[in-house]
Amino acid sequence: MTASAPAMGTIQVAPRRAWIAFAVILLGAVMSLIDATIVNVALPSIRTSIDASEATLSWIISGYALAFGLALIPAGRLGDRFGHKWVFFSGLVLFVVASITCGLSQTDAQLVVSRVVQGLAGGIYLPAVSAYIQLLFSGRVRGRAFAVFGAVLGVSSAIGPVLGGLLIQAFGDDQGWRYVFFVNLPIGIVALIATVALVPNSPKQASAASGVDVVGLLLVTAALSAILVPLIEGQDLGWPVWTYLSIAGGVVLLALFGLWERGVAARGRSPLVPPHLFSHAAFTGGTLLALVYFAAFVSIFFSISLLWQSGLGHTALESGLVSIPFALGSIVGASQSTRLAVAIGRRVLVLGSGMVALGLLGVWLVLRFVPSPDLTNWDLLGPLLVAGVGSGFFIAPNVQFIVATVDPSEAGAASGVISTMQRIGSAIGIAVIGSVFFGTLSFPSDRRPTSTDVANAFGTSAASALLVSAAFAVVAFLLVFTLPKQVGRRGGGAPEGAKQPEAAPAA
Repeated sequence: MTASAPAMGTIQVAPRRAWIAFAVILLGAVMSLIDATIVNVALPSIRTSIDASEATLSWIISGYALAFGLALIPAGRLGDRFGHKWVFFSGLVLFVVASITCGLSQTDAQLVVSRVVQGLAGGIYLPAVSAYIQLLFSGRVRGRAFAVFGAVLGVSSAIGPVLGGLLIQAFGDDQGWRYVFFVNLPIGIVALIATVALVPNSPKQASAASGVDVVGLLLVTAALSAILVPLIEGQDLGWPVWTYLSIAGGVVLLALFGLWERGVAARGRSPLVPPHLFSHAAFTGGTLLALVYFAAFVSIFFSISLLWQSGLGHTALESGLVSIPFALGSIVGASQSTRLAVAIGRRVLVLGSGMVALGLLGVWLVLRFVPSPDLTNWDLLGPLLVAGVGSGFFIAPNVQFIVATVDPSEAGAASGVISTMQRIGSAIGIAVIGSVFFGTLSFPSDRRPTSTDVANAFGTSAASALLVSAAFAVVAFLLVFTLPKQVGRRGGGAPEGAKQPEAAPAA
């Protein structure tokens, strides 16, 4: 879905001030990146503290990802039209307020609504990171700024689960999960003050005057909601008839969305999703790749966190430590991915997605054959490290390979579609995995479950969910072969005019 292409030209400021402004923007971005990882370890605490339903746990992740993805579209346009600084500032204010209301929530509904608003806010302000990299820097310095951004993604992914575990350990299971959200308040206040004082205004683009395709945005939002709601709620409600009707209705709305976009393009206006992009078969395959890969990627630690805490009785901190091999592997893989993309082309994506698939299959085998009460961090270290390194190889260069399937003049629109598809994939992945996890969770009906029964039940469900995640990863591996074998050999960035990938919600 079209996020506006970055503004042409640069903001004329001294290099030192440009890096300071960039650091401020990154500080704000770190909050939304950490919030994509930190909440996983809080899910079991939320479940017991406010007696949250199984569907609520899925909504906490899926609702955030879906709202985030849909907000990327109008936010880029609004930034071009009114200036990225104040769109960033407004989104940051909303994110901080939503974080507070998340932490104060007393019911399922309050928490889900607040979490969706938080995702919406993150999607409003995160596009400013890519925009300001384009506006503040040029040439090789711009490449270094994108490299710093990539490193921040890895570090944020690494510290999120551990930070969440530390907060819950410090404040207890009943209240600690609230501080997972409250931690955004001091960071947000510092970022807001620094934004006003240190971030320069961005130029407005005349091309942004065409505005946002509101009808298209409403159609795609309604379509995805109609599909996601039954996927998340269906298992909890026993799959009543309306769930099937809703999914069918969502498919119909997606078809209407496609027809509407064709009509908007035919009238010479700016569609949300330029239909002509999909005349490139390889681009269609690439967008499916983005969706499927992120469906696998984001769902991994949803399952493992529930198993580790609710099933095996470990603390949130111990659950957070399980994710460290994956996070560290991602940092290592990402640090080498650009060099490998230049040296071996598409094979870096083949290698990366293949390692993720093998790693997830390895996790499934461990969960399937190691007795659940005997599971330790060490059992998962190897396969999670393999999956993490593969993920690092894949995530950094994948967008430039997908964008390379379209004409250079279409790069900005194409990268916007890919960024949004990543978020939608995250939402769908959690919806499907949550349904599988809780749908297979069962305890003995003839007696009170023992701790061993609980561990085995959660272990079986986690194994089923991880098998689905692995299946998504295998499909992603196959879709990689639809992409071109090589992009520009100077590497290091997307084609000129393309938005860099938005931050990926890490597992």
